[in-house]
Amino acid sequence: MEKEKLRLDKYLWAIRLFKTRSQAGDACDNGKIKWNGDNCKASRAVNVNDEYEVKTEAKRWVIKVTGLLDHRVQYSEAIKYYADITPPEELDRIKFQAAVFHTGKRMSKQGRPTKKDKRDLDDFMTTPPAL
Repeated sequence: MEKEKLRLDKYLWAIRLFKTRSQAGDACDNGKIKWNGDNCKASRAVNVNDEYEVKTEAKRWVIKVTGLLDHRVQYSEAIKYYADITPPEELDRIKFQAAVFHTGKRMSKQGRPTKKDKRDLDDFMTTPPAL
């Protein structure tokens, strides 16, 4: 399971922070992965006790490498190879954002018109003006 050298993109894919290895590589190329405040290349060698700041679509992670994993395993196994040391403020922001934006309901009555609204609008447009 453990190797001497492990690429960063392969590690991030193996611990399931990204769905595909190419997404992990793209994140490295686009500056979404930082080590000691500096951008990382996808080919960077991962070492135990390294700390990385990872920005994914869903959240900003701060992880500490606790073990090297070179192939994808199920989530319950993958979480043993890193420690999530994300600051509490970030976790609170994510909880608030989830509560507000991802309820599955519209925030107000504004939005797509209902069938009744469409019928009323059609009647209004086809009725000649009264003189």
